[in-house]
Amino acid sequence: MDIATVISLVIAAGAVLAGLAAGTGLRVVQQYERGLVFRFGRVRATRDPGLRLLIPFADKMHKVPMQVVTMPVPGQEGITRDNVTVRVDAVVYFRVIDPVQAVVEVQDYLFAVEQVAQTSLRSIIGKSELDDLLSNREQLNRGLELMIDSPALAWGVHIDRVEIKDVALPESLKRSMSRQAEAERERRARVITAEGELQASHRLAEAGDRMASAPAALQLRLLQTVVEVAAEKNSTLVLPFPVELLRFLERSTPADSEPGEPSAADTPTTHPEDTARSPGPAPANRAEASAPVPADGRPSRPGPALPGAENPGAHPRAG
Repeated sequence: MDIATVISLVIAAGAVLAGLAAGTGLRVVQQYERGLVFRFGRVRATRDPGLRLLIPFADKMHKVPMQVVTMPVPGQEGITRDNVTVRVDAVVYFRVIDPVQAVVEVQDYLFAVEQVAQTSLRSIIGKSELDDLLSNREQLNRGLELMIDSPALAWGVHIDRVEIKDVALPESLKRSMSRQAEAERERRARVITAEGELQASHRLAEAGDRMASAPAALQLRLLQTVVEVAAEKNSTLVLPFPVELLRFLERSTPADSEPGEPSAADTPTTHPEDTARSPGPAPANRAEASAPVPADGRPSRPGPALPGAENPGAHPRAG
């Protein structure tokens, strides 16, 4: 074998080795990733997206995604501050801001964030009341975000937001809350109805006063009511007396006399002849009326009173 052949073989072997080295040393970093280069076990640099060349058999690259990670937190059961057992699940949105800390400071940052989210969710359940979990979720979400973000910053992870997804309540508690809501709505309906009746009574009183001052308005209102009732085909309206006849009778009826004062019909009519015929007062009782009168015209002395008859007293003797 001559020297030219040996040289050509050596060049070919070098080319193959260079190709293999170039193949093992080339890495492609995606746009959403960062390449963390380890040289003999030590962190040397962080490579940006693109085609990167590494030293074969000396450098190793660990790619860390920089996208926002959506992690569902499994439902956690707990007892609220007002002693109600609930089951709450949430979702955590976070991303890596420092790839070196995310790889070096913690073994698995995904698992670590998940465990911190679960323990923080249990803690926030115990510190809150049921009404806060149901109606004041925004404040609880901010508190839960701060609780998870505090240890995650040391791992190179930033918590974007945390949201409580659902709060599962016992069936008995759901029925109690339904009855409470129904009673509250019934109370509001009664209050609104009472207020409407009060306002309607004020309006009716004002309308009555105005109609009392204007009788024609009352008559027009009566006619309008008749028209409204007559619009229905299944009703019959009977008016036995016209309104004009009632008003005529009201004007024709004399005013009532005062108590104790005799009316004109009860006062007897006195004629002059009757006055001449009756010279004295009327007898007080039946016995006095039936007593005989002497011929001389002098009244006789009263005799003993009859049983059961009234004795008005002795008459004065005529002189």
